[in-house]
Amino acid sequence: MITDRVGLPLSVGISGANLHDSQALEPLERGIPPVRSRRGPRRRKPAKPHGDKGYDYAHLRKWLRARDIRHRIARKGIESSQRPGRHRWTIERTMARLAGCRRLHRRYERKAEHFLAFTSIACTLICYRRLAK
Repeated sequence: MITDRVGLPLSVGISGANLHDSQALEPLERGIPPVRSRRGPRRRKPAKPHGDKGYDYAHLRKWLRARDIRHRIARKGIESSQRPGRHRWTIERTMARLAGCRRLHRRYERKAEHFLAFTSIACTLICYRRLAK
């Protein structure tokens, strides 16, 4: 899941438990729709994604640079994860909101498409409730 600064889900995907998180970054990044801002044109990419050491791979850094996306990814063996970890609470809060949906708490559906549909509906409800305030 990719969220914005206030914890609203921008892009959601599901994968098998044996897939590393770093392999899901590119499809999730491509799945971000254009976001309307108050001023200027629609944003088609995030401003500055933060990642822990699980995303410290040369091909991911190169891919983000090629898309002209500034990133903040902790390096393995060089720096601690505390700095990017300060921004992780937005993801954790959004995951907690998704865990509040009873249908998603335990996976009842056999097909991945059905589970993704219910996850998308839950993310839509999260966005609606947040924007309605």
